[in-house]
Amino acid sequence: MFDLKGKVAIVTGGNGGIGLGMARGLAGAGARVVVAARNQTKSDAAVRELEKLGGQPFSIAVDVSDEAAVNALIKSTVDRCGRLDILVNNAGTNVRKQPQDYTLAEWHQVLDTNLTSAFLCSRAAYAPMKAAGGGKIINIGSMMSIFGVSFSPAYGPSKGGLVQLTKSLATAWAKDNIQVNAVLPGWIDTDLTRGARRQVPELHDNVLRRTPAGRWGTLEDMSGIAVFLASAASDFVTGTAIPVDGGYSVLG
Repeated sequence: MFDLKGKVAIVTGGNGGIGLGMARGLAGAGARVVVAARNQTKSDAAVRELEKLGGQPFSIAVDVSDEAAVNALIKSTVDRCGRLDILVNNAGTNVRKQPQDYTLAEWHQVLDTNLTSAFLCSRAAYAPMKAAGGGKIINIGSMMSIFGVSFSPAYGPSKGGLVQLTKSLATAWAKDNIQVNAVLPGWIDTDLTRGARRQVPELHDNVLRRTPAGRWGTLEDMSGIAVFLASAASDFVTGTAIPVDGGYSVLG
């Protein structure tokens, strides 16, 4: 039920953080993983790590906010692997400022990277997934899809929009046996959240105080949900937004 042998998966932003955690899970379950990201040095390191799990992973350098680059990513993957079964829309960024201090360029940077990229990648993946008889799209949202914070006036809307995009794609493509779901990570220990802890000194203690599990999440915590949503185990699950947060959102 959880076997991904013979499947091909693209993970955007898969060279670090949550994306790498999910890529590890997919590779460990047998999928051939394509690491799609801009930083080639980090991607090379991620591929070397994934090679230890098998599945002949490789990387493609791409700016997922660029339409032509996204189309080339999907075409290159299908040309090389013959199919595309799984897409993880994980690429993301954040600019932490109060709303009144945001520039329009910063707003577009966050929205284009976090939300527009998921639309572009999903749209491009539709045809090969349909041709393969179905597919799985996993969009990486956030607790900021649910809660608001003063220092993320663009990140929160981008992740909230991603949940609504998930629902739209799920209803549109269910007839093609393409399941689309979102994962809402809680506070996961990554480079991105380490930066947040430096910028917001009280964040670490506040997270521990509010999280019933009493800890920050790890990259390993993201592997299982990736395998579930990418496998036959979730064939009747679509349009959902699943928190992976140690119970953080329960206390809303």
